[in-house]
Amino acid sequence: MVKFAPLSVPWERRLQTLAVLQWVFSFLVLGQLCIAVFIGLLFTRFWLFSVLYATWWYLDRDKPSKGGRRFQALRRCVTWKYMRDYFPVSLVKTAELDPSRNYIAAIHPHGVLATGSFLNMCTESTGFSKLFPGICPHLMMLNLWFRAPIFRDYLMSGGLVTSDKESADYILNRKGSGNLLGIIIGGAREALDARPGAYTLLLRNRKGFAKLALMHGAALVPVFSFGENDLYDQIENHPGSWLRSIQNRLQQIMGISLPLFHGRGIFQYSFGLLPHRRPITTVVGKPIEVKQVRQPSQEQVDKLHQHYLNELYNLFEAHKHKYNVPADQHLKFY
Repeated sequence: MVKFAPLSVPWERRLQTLAVLQWVFSFLVLGQLCIAVFIGLLFTRFWLFSVLYATWWYLDRDKPSKGGRRFQALRRCVTWKYMRDYFPVSLVKTAELDPSRNYIAAIHPHGVLATGSFLNMCTESTGFSKLFPGICPHLMMLNLWFRAPIFRDYLMSGGLVTSDKESADYILNRKGSGNLLGIIIGGAREALDARPGAYTLLLRNRKGFAKLALMHGAALVPVFSFGENDLYDQIENHPGSWLRSIQNRLQQIMGISLPLFHGRGIFQYSFGLLPHRRPITTVVGKPIEVKQVRQPSQEQVDKLHQHYLNELYNLFEAHKHKYNVPADQHLKFY
């Protein structure tokens, strides 16, 4: 039975819903819409706009892998504060980050749409710059999204950069100090496991971030977002099922995953693409000091990776009781 929203919902909550709606729209269809407009203008009297943008795009083609182009006014836009309060989302600091160092923040879990990661690192709604003064955050995103005209500029304005080695090298080596590179380790594939109560991370054989930390001498920061997986329900797709096999195959071909998720609607709470109103608390752990090794051996990478797994597990155990995680629930790595 459909559960409808009451007519007496306060305007504050309506604005929060509107803020989340525009973000979901941006994430799911804005890129495709920008491509359609760019191509469509070529067949109208406004074709010159597309030609001029194409020229700019060509000259600016390397920018997403060279630190991007953040726009502070957009990062501080009031829209993101309404979106933050919809869940709400909060950022918790457990240790200081020295601005004279560079960091790699390994973020877990991915969730369906990486909502907490976006709000914490691509906006100022949760107060990142106040909690970590002198630290400039960047969040990696699949290169595919930066191939959409206009949309690429929108992504960069929040601090998003491409998820490739060139981008990481630029931020951790050529931009000086005080940079934090956020990497959602599980990536698109982990989104297929995002459902309420899930604490399984795709991490066991993902060691590239540990190698990057060694090559650049960047401290590793474990980050866990409690509640990220609770925002959406997902159609059952356990490993080995026919649906999961199809999803894995599509992910290999396209580079993006296609989780069949559902949440709530705008005027009812039973189904839709809006996330549920459930809190997300992102806990930033203590940095793991890393000595620079320009050409690390596999043994060194494995040792740092195992150290990281232990620190992440301890971070989860130390904080889970504060955020309604059952005592018998523990992190599992695959």
